[in-house]
Amino acid sequence: MNQQFLRLLRLLFIFLDLLMLNVSFAVDKFFYSSRIPELAMARYVNLWLAFNVAWMMAAWITTVYGQKSISSFETFSHKSLRAYIYFLALVMIYIVLFKQENMSRLFVMTVLLSVGLVFFVNRLLYLVIGQFVRNQDQFTRKVIIVGYNEVSKKLVQQLEEDILNTKIIGYCENEQEVHELSNYPIVGGLNNIIEVSKQYQANEIFSTIAPDANNGIYELMQEADQACIRFKLVPNFNLFTRLPVHVDYFGSLPVLSLRKEPLDDIANRIRKRIYDIFISSLVIIFILSWMIPLIGLLILLESKGPVFFVQMRSGKNNLPFRCIKFRSMRINKESNTTQARKGDVRVTRIGRFLRKTSLDEFPQFLNVFVGNMSVVGPRPHMLKHTDDYSEVIKKYMVRQFVKPGITGWAQINGFRGETRSVWDMEKRVEHDIWYLENWSLWLDTRIIFMTGYKIFVGDINAV
Repeated sequence: MNQQFLRLLRLLFIFLDLLMLNVSFAVDKFFYSSRIPELAMARYVNLWLAFNVAWMMAAWITTVYGQKSISSFETFSHKSLRAYIYFLALVMIYIVLFKQENMSRLFVMTVLLSVGLVFFVNRLLYLVIGQFVRNQDQFTRKVIIVGYNEVSKKLVQQLEEDILNTKIIGYCENEQEVHELSNYPIVGGLNNIIEVSKQYQANEIFSTIAPDANNGIYELMQEADQACIRFKLVPNFNLFTRLPVHVDYFGSLPVLSLRKEPLDDIANRIRKRIYDIFISSLVIIFILSWMIPLIGLLILLESKGPVFFVQMRSGKNNLPFRCIKFRSMRINKESNTTQARKGDVRVTRIGRFLRKTSLDEFPQFLNVFVGNMSVVGPRPHMLKHTDDYSEVIKKYMVRQFVKPGITGWAQINGFRGETRSVWDMEKRVEHDIWYLENWSLWLDTRIIFMTGYKIFVGDINAV
């Protein structure tokens, strides 16, 4: 709906946000010019460039200017706030990594606050534009809905959320088909739809009744054209499947799938891969560089065997890969078939500490860096468990559509560690599929922070 208008809004706010960001920086720099020595001017030019790059990266990560984001004020505002938080973090990372601490702290704080203020003003402008559009008759859509059924009820909910002014006049349906009080009036039957549309000056008709179910719909299409009323057909996919479906298009061909998968889009996969490389690089350079020698020494002092435990696990598309961990058990023959349990005698003293704090998982950032794991995703299971549980749990293999992760949505919701029953695994799979269908970089970031919190306060499910 209203694709061109949404595209115009996207371009408008991309331009306004970048314009006001640069204006804020220039104005603040003018007022603080007495505090900025000439020799340090190059640093402030670099900071100005960093501000622009940081905002574009933050906007890209959060898809703040995406069509779905810009079509709703609430979504646009929420994603703008997330983007601003990313923007602050990226600017701070730039200042620390490039040792820009000598710049005026007051100037930096003023610019960051003023940028946040002008972004807030731009979001208020969004409300003004929306209100203006709603008050213009030429932008008003007057809609008649043909049929009163589950599809028409869902259609009404979507039309009510439309960014442009949509006036729903009511339904056209035969009285014997209506068995409840409708949220909009029944203004006519199926035999006088055009007359009712003209009476209420409707300019659009949405039919939730398919031509195959009622041959009169074919004639209605032609009559609507003759009456200069736009006719639109809303198909009922329950005729094909009783499961929820997601609609995509290959050119002009509609394609039904059982679920929405954001990571099926190559652009989202690139975003996630860049995110994974960035996070894993930081961990490898600043943490694993000293953690591996230190923990490796403690492991070797307590028990014989290698520092790392490398095990074949189920990866994306069910392809096995070599998953690396700090060894937390004594060498045993059951390591590839039996999960660790509370009080497991195989676990060493240092291993118990590593498992409790999740430090045993940190070498998996090497798996992330090379590309066979992600920072966030469904936890990789042993090959035997994948074979066993896929036989008894429906949709188990759906979790294999994405790369496994070091942490995941199931883990921060209490489904980590030993799976004592099939129910435990079912709930884990349920959470993994929810993550697959609702992925975003913001969700990944949230899961990472929640994982850090659980490590800090302790997790009763850790074994």
